[in-house]
Amino acid sequence: MGKRIISQRRGRGSKTYKAPSHRYKGKVKHRIYDSQERGGVTKGVVRELFNDPGRTSPVAKIVFETKEEKLFLVPEGIRIGSDVSTGNMAEVQIGNTLPLKNVPEGTYIYNIESKPGDGGKFVRSSGTYATVIAHDNKKTVIQFPSGVMKTLNKDCRCTIGVVAGGGRKEKPLVKAGNKYHKLRSKATLYPKVRGVAMNHHDHPFGGGNHKHTGKGTTSSRNASPGRKVGHIAAKRTGRRR
Repeated sequence: MGKRIISQRRGRGSKTYKAPSHRYKGKVKHRIYDSQERGGVTKGVVRELFNDPGRTSPVAKIVFETKEEKLFLVPEGIRIGSDVSTGNMAEVQIGNTLPLKNVPEGTYIYNIESKPGDGGKFVRSSGTYATVIAHDNKKTVIQFPSGVMKTLNKDCRCTIGVVAGGGRKEKPLVKAGNKYHKLRSKATLYPKVRGVAMNHHDHPFGGGNHKHTGKGTTSSRNASPGRKVGHIAAKRTGRRR
């Protein structure tokens, strides 16, 4: 009798596939977009720098002048004791958070909101940054790290600078155990056995005299968990002609 394939076990929700969120430090967001943010500036000081297992970049704890504490994605050049500001009247300096409409063209930014007040959604990985390309009447054009251009509301907030932790991938893992622990903190299973290397009763792609799938690799969006493997609901497969 075969065993449940990975897609079935993942859906069951065992500890193998659950992220260790109890070790995460918390959510990293901008301050609430209140009247103080809209009409002026709120100053804060970096009190602590630490690593968060759920993130690729270092995290800082900021204490604002309102006695509020927030977690903050650290840009390159920020250290303990550095002053940061947030609000419409904040200066364009590394670590400060302000709306896109106040950021000059060509500036490096990160932790960008998708809509005003959502706390930051885009460009949050270590070593990444986006670039302000142009301003229009109501929109701002941003170039993301992938090169894709995106148009956003001018009132969306962002932080000036480049996310710290760049070059993280340049150091080789060397050992399989290092990769295991790296992926374990993100609830990613490692090592993962290929389906074609299994027996026919363990996976739809298993069995045969040599390693091949033996059938089409595209499965329906509504396929059962035991068959939902390969290219799921693929719009197209193969070479584009």
